Order: sequence, then structure tokens, then C-alpha cells
Amino acid sequence: MGSDLAKFAADKGVRFFLFNFTDLFGVQRAKLVPAEAVGEMQKSGAGFAGFASWLDMTPAHPDMFVMPDAASVIQLPWKPEVAWVAGDPWMDGEPVAQAPRNVLKALIARADALGLKMMSGVEPEFHLISEDGAEISDARDTQEKPCYDQSALMRRYDVISEICATMITLGWAPYQNDHEDANGQFEINWDFGDCLQTADQHAFFKFMVKAIAEKHGLRATFMPKPFSNLTGNGCHVHHSLWTPDAKSCVFADDTDEMGLSETAYHFLGGLMAHGAAMCAITNPTVNSYKRINAPATLSGATWSPSSVTYGGNNRTHMVRIPDAGRLEFRLADGAANPYLLQAVLLAAGLDGIDRKLDPGKRLDIDMYTEGHKVRGAKKLPLNMLDALREFQKNKALTGAMGPAFSKAYVKLRTREWNQFTHHLTDWERENALDC
Repeated sequence: MGSDLAKFAADKGVRFFLFNFTDLFGVQRAKLVPAEAVGEMQKSGAGFAGFASWLDMTPAHPDMFVMPDAASVIQLPWKPEVAWVAGDPWMDGEPVAQAPRNVLKALIARADALGLKMMSGVEPEFHLISEDGAEISDARDTQEKPCYDQSALMRRYDVISEICATMITLGWAPYQNDHEDANGQFEINWDFGDCLQTADQHAFFKFMVKAIAEKHGLRATFMPKPFSNLTGNGCHVHHSLWTPDAKSCVFADDTDEMGLSETAYHFLGGLMAHGAAMCAITNPTVNSYKRINAPATLSGATWSPSSVTYGGNNRTHMVRIPDAGRLEFRLADGAANPYLLQAVLLAAGLDGIDRKLDPGKRLDIDMYTEGHKVRGAKKLPLNMLDALREFQKNKALTGAMGPAFSKAYVKLRTREWNQFTHHLTDWERENALDC
């Protein structure tokens, strides 16, 4: 895209721009800027009060200006008079160090200094539910194993096809749509790209899916575990390192049994070393731990890991090696912040490369049925507080993600945990009234 948003507006018939940024909790914030003002606003940025979003700020902080990245601009196919553009928060002439997109860009710069570029693709799962959120939207979607159910998929054809057609219009090259393992659950896959582009697309995808679902009188949710008896919403990340020109995959080595280079194994070693601490970022909510530590669901499997292990083409591990030259990180869920998800993968992997970490032995077993036999495999945190503690004490990750970000993130997420612990649940009343 061109760098002149005013020209973009004139050429495309855009009347308004959503100047967007994503806060620490993954909430997308925006101001609606008319095309007549966009030229000046592109120079100065859109002003926000940082305290009004999930950033560690107070009302005493000065204005925060979100500078739009014109390369990210997307015209809304379902509302073409509006364009969305991702932005970077600045304050007092400096990038806001705790802002997620800035955290990712700092890690990209670090990789670039090493002559490396991370390419990635995401697989965000979501449920289509009733508007009140109480149940899945398709009363006939009741199979015990509904994955790939053709009839259930086609009953939601209007919604899924519109989302996919929108992605085709945007040039994202989507290549398949499917009904997933839970009743009412779907997934749409599209082409990979550099990790900042993927993060921007991931952020827009969540906005787009929700908006199109609303058009059809439905609600879309990426909540990790919206129904206790059904498989939760994961967000798998396929990723690899390339040369700066994106022409040569640094992870690939055809002499290796799994098709991975020494660099890839060290990157994987970083994921293994930091898996538990990464949970604070990749599985960021109280509800996240109802997915990764869940009993078997209606379909027979949770499709999510419970320990820090890797295997070949085996979906029961935290990291899968599906084919040569790439890794699939299967831990993250639908609540993961699109920017922080890419950032923490890069932070952990680069530490593995820097310290030449060994990922340990590949496990070619079904972790769901044989995992109890494995000695020394670290278990994933049982709850959000344990994950935050793992992250806080992990100096490699907190250092790579930046002290300003790490302090702010732990502070605000711990506040959220404390709010949860103050909440009285129905389960407590049902099980403790007779104490």
C-alpha cells in the first residue's frame, strides 16, 4: 500500500479511517478519523488517554498519540467507506514501550540485526453462538464428533463464505474453511507472511469475524473455553525463520530426519525452555486454563497440550513438526494478543538460538494416553497466577519483551486474577453451603 492515506481515501472512496491500536489485554481501540482530516492526522497521530485502555498508565499521563502504519491499511469489504489501519502508540516523542505492537517491532529489529526474519501463519478457532452467548447458534449441531461435518458447515455457509470471500478480496489467499472439533466451532486458514503482517491480519481477522457474524444475527467468540464439555478455541502458530529477503528458509535442512536445521532446533530449544512462562502471554486469561488442563471433551480429546513437549507430526504435543522447515506451536488460545503471541515466540526462540539450547528428546508417543510415562516433562501451569509467576521470574523472557512491558503486563493481569478470586461462583455455593 502507498504511504499517503489521503490519496488512498481519494482512490478508494474511503470516507473514514479507524486509527487502531491493540492494548495489553488484546482489546482493539480506535478513533474514527474522517478522510478530510487524515492527512494531518497521519503526521501527528490520533490522540488517546492511555489510562482509558488496558495500559499501565494513570490519568496524569500526557496524551498518547497513535501513529498509523500506512502499510497495514485495510479497506473494509463489508463497509467500503471505512478503512482500518494499525498504529503504534507514542508518548513524549518516544514509542510506548509497553504497547504490544511496539514490543513485537522491537523483537523484529533484534532478529533483523541477526539477519533473521520470522515468517508465520495462525489458525484462530472460533465459535458461532447465540447473541446472548448462552448456547451454540446451530441447534442441530449435536454430533459427538462434529469435526469436518459437511452439513453443519453448510448450515453456516452464509457466514463462513462471507468471511472467506472478504479475505480473498483482501488478498490474504485463504485456502480452506472447516467445521472444527467442537459443536459450533469453525476455522479458516490463510497464507503465511512476515510476523508483523500476520499479527496485523490476526487482529483484523478477529474484528472482521465478529462484525460479519453480527450482520447475520450471530455472535462470534474466540474465548478459550466457552463450553465446559466442548473442545476450546486454540490459536496454533506455524512459524519459521528466513533470510531478510524471505527467499531462503533458515529452518530447513534436507539432511535432517525431520527436515530441520541446527538453528531450528535451537529455536525449538528456546520454546521448550520457556514453555511454562510463555503461558502468561499465549494463554492470558483465567478461562485459558480450562482449555489446556481440561479433561477429555465430548469428542474424546481436548486437542490442547498439558505439558512442555514436542513431537513429529503428532498433535498431542505443545510443539508439532508437521513437515520440513517449520514448527507448529499448539499451546496458544483464542484470547492471545495477536502481537504479543508473535513477540513471545520470537523472544523465546531467539534466546534458544543465542544460548544454543537443546530441545531435548523428541517424543513419538500419544501424550494424552501415555504422557504419564514420561519422566521430566514439565507440566504447564494450572492457572493464570502460576503462569504469571513463571513469566515474572523468567529473566530471559521479561528482558526480551522489555521491562516496561513486563512490569505493566504482570501488574494488570495480576489485578485481573485478584478480581477473579473475589468472585463467588455457583460451584462454591453448590459445594460449600453445608460446610
